[in-house]
Amino acid sequence: MTHTSIATSAAFPLTIHPHWRAAAEAKGFGILQRIKDRYHLLLSCHTCRRAHSSKIFVLMNSQPQCPHCIQDRWQADAEAAGLKWAGRDPEDRHYAHYIAPCGHNLRRQFEMVKRAAEGVCDVRCELCQQHKEQEEASAQGWELIGPDPNRNQNYRLYRHASCGHVQRIARANMQTGRFQCSNCGEGWSSAPSFLYVMQLKLAKGAKLIKLGYSRDPISRLYHQLLKTKETEAQVLRTVPISSGHTAVQIEKGLHARLKAEHPDSVAPPDLYAHELRVKSEVYFADATQVIFAMLDAIRAEEDT
Repeated sequence: MTHTSIATSAAFPLTIHPHWRAAAEAKGFGILQRIKDRYHLLLSCHTCRRAHSSKIFVLMNSQPQCPHCIQDRWQADAEAAGLKWAGRDPEDRHYAHYIAPCGHNLRRQFEMVKRAAEGVCDVRCELCQQHKEQEEASAQGWELIGPDPNRNQNYRLYRHASCGHVQRIARANMQTGRFQCSNCGEGWSSAPSFLYVMQLKLAKGAKLIKLGYSRDPISRLYHQLLKTKETEAQVLRTVPISSGHTAVQIEKGLHARLKAEHPDSVAPPDLYAHELRVKSEVYFADATQVIFAMLDAIRAEEDT
């Protein structure tokens, strides 16, 4: 009986020294008791009122960190980033698992989620993103294979459904259709094209007309021409032309006529430079009917 009592008390000392308590209080903790061995204490956090184990050396020589408060911050970051906390990654202390709004499990670094919570970046689901990019490719008649082999984040590797050709294509071009299959696609000079007239209203109210040619006028307008969403724009009229080569020749002739016959209708570049990605071939709205008449004549010629 006496032997057992002595052995139990000798397992590790239970004394808590006053200077330990003072250090703990100064650092936001209380000491509940000594645990495990002679080197550990059970601390109570003054912030969350929960307890955790800490080494005496850590308490006396640095600032202890409450693991419960840390996890509370991680969970708060997850919520602010639009995610649901699913627990730490057991294989890497810098990572945790989160549930995205789509229901998929995401493995992310704590710091990345913190930046997302602060609005610095976004957290996206790889599975949903891949599905979205596959749909973009399918809409253009292509199949998404995977990341760019050259590791350019703006490119993907695709396979053409028609001919099976594999090609690196910028994702932005896949979204807008502004590219050709290098195996079976027509070049711009031989592919059908359009002359177009676009109506533009600048943020400050100026009304302008853009005359040009493009294989895809809508894509040209919204993905190449406009610099800002503040510009109101629409395609007013298009005239189909048999080839890009013919379209560019006709367009050059139209601009030459407009500059010679209606010089006052040419809009100065400094008027629209901050909203449009072009430096010429833009006219004031009063030239609209003149341009329409020119296009009507060209359409009549193309139809004959």
